[in-house]
Amino acid sequence: MSKSLIQFIIEEQRHIPNASGDFTGLLSDVVSACKQIAHDVNKGALIGVLGSAGSENVQGETQKKLDIITNEVFIKANEWSGHLAGMASEEMDDVYEIPKKYPRGKYLITFDPLDGSSNIDVNISVGTIFSILRCPEGVTDPKAADFLQPGTKQVCAGYALYGPNTMMVITTGHGVNGFTLDRDVGDFFLTHPNMQIPADTNEFAINMSNQRYWEKPVQRYVEECVKGQDGGREKNFNMRWVASMVAEVHRILTRGGIFMYPFDTKDPAKAGKLRIMYEANPMSFIVEQAGGMSSTGRERIMELQPQGLHQRVPVILGSKNEVERVVSYHKGA
Repeated sequence: MSKSLIQFIIEEQRHIPNASGDFTGLLSDVVSACKQIAHDVNKGALIGVLGSAGSENVQGETQKKLDIITNEVFIKANEWSGHLAGMASEEMDDVYEIPKKYPRGKYLITFDPLDGSSNIDVNISVGTIFSILRCPEGVTDPKAADFLQPGTKQVCAGYALYGPNTMMVITTGHGVNGFTLDRDVGDFFLTHPNMQIPADTNEFAINMSNQRYWEKPVQRYVEECVKGQDGGREKNFNMRWVASMVAEVHRILTRGGIFMYPFDTKDPAKAGKLRIMYEANPMSFIVEQAGGMSSTGRERIMELQPQGLHQRVPVILGSKNEVERVVSYHKGA
């Protein structure tokens, strides 16, 4: 049988001098949370967790019942073990403080408990995204500012995909590996070692309904893809759009592609749709470690200095040669 996820991490840990085991323990807690979320997502209507919760999150987005449930599951699985100093969630206004009755650890975690939750009622793949950071030295009660670290400071990033199979994909900065949940055994096993994104692709993913709001470089790129061989690209493209970042990125990791949620003028108050702390940074870390590229169109996402827990940024990521083309169009604009 393949290595389990925790066995894989323990073996990786042996290569790190003076490793304490805290990181392995933390990742074990994250795995437990994702298993429980997978169960709740799988049961859906059978346990009455579908539909709107009748509330909004800090971004003003309508929350699904499962947004709230999965947020609580993730917190409860991770707050107690002493590995974390604090947590921040897309679904919460501010930092979640570890209760005083629990010990504090040396790590911080940011997470989106249910990415793509607008799809849950129609039974399309959703996921959980997380990013692990080191807590600044000497800080025991972290505030928002302690979380605002550039993506290059991430210790680990990963996601769980709840689809036909439940998978976890993670990076600790040494490549990307995918693990599939064996429901009979109750554990994740290595099934996709050393995942790599092809440098070239003939697939692009973007929400075409926003086309009139895009900047000219993105309009130019997408128009070229649509025209394909008739427009000078020498190959035809297929368009994909699932409205679940986890599903989009997983497809790109599996067979290549470019995903774009670019800057647009639809809402001038928002520089982009996706949150840097909960979506853009962790997914950029994964994509770069798999040989891909991630950019706002003008800057490398992982080098940005976050200005707020819920800051939004444009995101263009995936197969390196295609992302470089979009970036070059921005530079020439």
